Amino acid sequence: MTLINLSQYGTAFQIKVLSSLLTHKQFLVNIYDIISEDYWDNQAHKWVIKEIMKSYDKYHTIPSMDVLKVELKKIDNEVLQVSIKEQLRAAYEASEEDLAYVQEEFSNFCKNQQLKKALLTSVDFLNAGDYDSIRQMIDNALKAGNDKNVGHEYAKDVESRYREDDRTPIATPWGKINELLQGGLGGGDFGLIFGNPGGGKSWSLVSIGGYAVKLGYNVLHYTLELGENYVGKRYDAFFTKIPVNTIHQHQVKVSEAIETLDGQLIIKEFPPGQATIHTVKSHIQKVTDQGMKPDLIIIDYVDLLGTKKKTSDRKGEIDDIYISTKGLARELNIPIWSVSQVNRAGAKDNIVEGDKAAGSYDKIMITDVCISLSRQRKDKVDGTGRFHIMKNRYGMDGMTYSVKADTSTGHFEVSDHIEMDEDGSMAETRTVTDYDSDVKKDLFKKFNELKPFELKTHE
Repeated sequence: MTLINLSQYGTAFQIKVLSSLLTHKQFLVNIYDIISEDYWDNQAHKWVIKEIMKSYDKYHTIPSMDVLKVELKKIDNEVLQVSIKEQLRAAYEASEEDLAYVQEEFSNFCKNQQLKKALLTSVDFLNAGDYDSIRQMIDNALKAGNDKNVGHEYAKDVESRYREDDRTPIATPWGKINELLQGGLGGGDFGLIFGNPGGGKSWSLVSIGGYAVKLGYNVLHYTLELGENYVGKRYDAFFTKIPVNTIHQHQVKVSEAIETLDGQLIIKEFPPGQATIHTVKSHIQKVTDQGMKPDLIIIDYVDLLGTKKKTSDRKGEIDDIYISTKGLARELNIPIWSVSQVNRAGAKDNIVEGDKAAGSYDKIMITDVCISLSRQRKDKVDGTGRFHIMKNRYGMDGMTYSVKADTSTGHFEVSDHIEMDEDGSMAETRTVTDYDSDVKKDLFKKFNELKPFELKTHE
């Protein structure tokens, strides 16, 4: 990380920036999206920046000296008026030779001012023990002024859209699901599995995480509901295919299974409601600093995270948590899987649709992939269930698949696609032979309905 001298961007430099902004429109255009009056220490400088931005916002031009004189007359504070006049005179008299230097150093200037603000503000957070907020402020400060990318140029960036490394998905254990997701969940993607209580949601996350570890990926599994050791035993059951209730009798087999794994797995427990997405981010950084770069993140489950945005409406807090989680996935370019509950109505449905999401329907809008896992009481007895593709940013959705679910080892077998009737109920599963038979019956029916030919003979 480049160290920034907090003292090198004082009054002299700030006047040079003002000079460049007042005389070079293109410079203003280039830094418009990152400039802020808060970066200037002097109140006179702040007033000038406000007037520059006001003129550009309204007229897309730089205010002239005549315009600034008119606006100056509106100020009641005579001392401030004099100060502004002096700073404007200094700005217009600044040397043109400094323009290149100012433009080159402007992003560092932004970082500098943000860091100063962060250091001053962090004292209060430090006293309160809010280290996550301090870290977030410093992270934001170091990013200030960095975004110089205008975006994806459609005509020029054709090749970049088709590079294999643009999206490197991590496969799920379920081949049919992978086909729909173009290989699995990719970097920056946020995937969510909905289900009723006790239906196997947490087990499905173990299945996803365990499969990724077997493929050689590093997985971070955050648990906010179950203890670290118990989640660890679930992974033991997944890797050995030995039921979790008897896994304690097979520690040797567990050790043997672990030796065959190519990836790393870290399970971290946080108390529900006490950890925020910033807490998760801080832990990811700690793990990375210790030498393990995560490829996949699992959070069981996102709804139990806390948020700094406290509102009277829980829905608003949930939306903020989901937006922050999606933002984390995109920032780190790492896929994140999580689960969520369905509401009471959804718990009774054979196929859970999007309107049965507990808390907020916006969860589905924020995520990239949403899958519901439906398992009624009979399904739990029979070891069956249904995966329904609620949302898929990478292909078809609305598909429903039958599932064999072993919630003693975390193994889910996805098989036939289930046809749905118009009323939303499951239609009878049909095979190719069934359809061939129906076609033959229909042909015979039509043949029998034809009137017999009357043969006429010539006399």
